[in-house]
Amino acid sequence: MVAGISPVVLVAEDDRATRESLVTAFELEGYEVLAVGDGARALEALGTADAGVVVLDIGMPEVDGLSVCRRMRARHDHTPVLILTARSEVSDRVSGLDAGADDYLAKPFALDELLARVRALLRRSRYDEPDGILVVGDLRLDESARRVWRAGREIELSKTEFDLLQLLMRNAGVVLDHARIYEHIWNYDFGPDSKNLAVYIGYLRRKLEDEGPTRLIHTVRGVGYTLRAS
Repeated sequence: MVAGISPVVLVAEDDRATRESLVTAFELEGYEVLAVGDGARALEALGTADAGVVVLDIGMPEVDGLSVCRRMRARHDHTPVLILTARSEVSDRVSGLDAGADDYLAKPFALDELLARVRALLRRSRYDEPDGILVVGDLRLDESARRVWRAGREIELSKTEFDLLQLLMRNAGVVLDHARIYEHIWNYDFGPDSKNLAVYIGYLRRKLEDEGPTRLIHTVRGVGYTLRAS
């Protein structure tokens, strides 16, 4: 993507009403939108369009969303992919991530959450470049040097603490559920009874917030965690 040019969102959705509503929503947000109704046309479009992010429905004719994602990754296309599907089981979410998707949203979904997740994917694609700097409020993270500062004070973090904070900052403003965090950080979902994530969130909060600054890491009860400046 060229700086100053609105990102292109490729929407692949076979339901016409859903597809048209997504096009309208993204265009109102200032994105350029390319919309197709099946996986085969999505793969064709990816060969010619410079998409910044792809929104894929799983249950499409011709070629389904998971197959599209697998083919993209097989040809080394690293464009961020958000999977949309009516399937909400953990196994289905894992299948999407294993196929190479970057995020997963079950239908029905809140439009605001979809837009926030797309923004996060676009930010993440920029930060995947060397020397990425993430900034949220007075918190600054240098991805290349693996260093963190809060209000100008450097904070020492373990590898897992750094990786967890990096994930939260890359998705600032988005609520990440427990399963997604476990899969990203530990490559395994320890289940709802595990306290492992809560322990590491506690470690981060003590290091980032014990000196009295505004809280950054917020708990969304029954769902997961989000990082935001206010």
